[in-house]
Amino acid sequence: MSVLVIAEHDGKQLKPGTTNTVTAAAKIGGDITMLVVGHKCAEAAQVAAKIAGVKKVLLADAPQYAGSGAENMAALVLTIAGDYGHILAPATGFGKNFMPRLAALLDAQQISDISAVVSADTFVRPIYAGNVMATVQSADKVKVITVRATGFDAAAEGGSAAVENLAAGPDTGLSRFIGQELSKSDRPELTAARIIVSGGRGMGSGENFKILEALADKLGAAVGASRAAVDSGFVPNDYQVGQTGKIVAPELYIAIGISGAIQHLAGMKDSKVIIAINKDPEAPIFAVADYWLVDDLFKAVPELTQQL
Repeated sequence: MSVLVIAEHDGKQLKPGTTNTVTAAAKIGGDITMLVVGHKCAEAAQVAAKIAGVKKVLLADAPQYAGSGAENMAALVLTIAGDYGHILAPATGFGKNFMPRLAALLDAQQISDISAVVSADTFVRPIYAGNVMATVQSADKVKVITVRATGFDAAAEGGSAAVENLAAGPDTGLSRFIGQELSKSDRPELTAARIIVSGGRGMGSGENFKILEALADKLGAAVGASRAAVDSGFVPNDYQVGQTGKIVAPELYIAIGISGAIQHLAGMKDSKVIIAINKDPEAPIFAVADYWLVDDLFKAVPELTQQL
């Protein structure tokens, strides 16, 4: 039995979630092959070869794979899918973009967002915003799976896999990568951060997020937000933590002015330690917090920053 892991990368480094997907693949069992697809991404393939547990790395490098478009990605993976019993990718925007298309082409039912592996054909995945864990079994010949990174530890380095070139497939011509605008920050990326400071609707305005940024800078933390804060225009969409945002599980999550709607809890309740600051003593966030403070955030947070 062989398992194919499709790497998410920026051309030079693997993105957070890929090494966690390798750990999930190892729990399934069998030889692990990692597929690196993109344009000018040979450096990322060399990084992939050093991941412990990876037996082989396939590199498909061609202009039509810039931007990881769903049509060309799925068409390429389809050409080698028959060699594997399982095809895995991180359950990020990357994996969610092309894996459903691949599953449809294989006439397989995708198993999304798994957080545990029971056996080679049985997996655990959250449903109803994480309030219920479903155990699902698949009889598909090729199992198409996306992996919730927070459910698995990241695989360590220490491998020495061979890198082989995979012939690029034809350009389907169904879509074309024009360009992208990436947000830049000196702070850690949300899904890779050890500490996250998040704000909600209680922040009142985008200007008030400077209070959180001062605290985050003291802690070397990333800054996140609830959907309510994003929808209110306080911060950009890439700050959003939750069911429809980014799923995170840092060592420390500080929720400030966040009531704790079920959709937000689904994205952060696996954090190792949760601290909540809210003036409402009945806020649902306190039900999942390890430590909490009932206080006015505009008084408490600057005091905390000063103490730090």
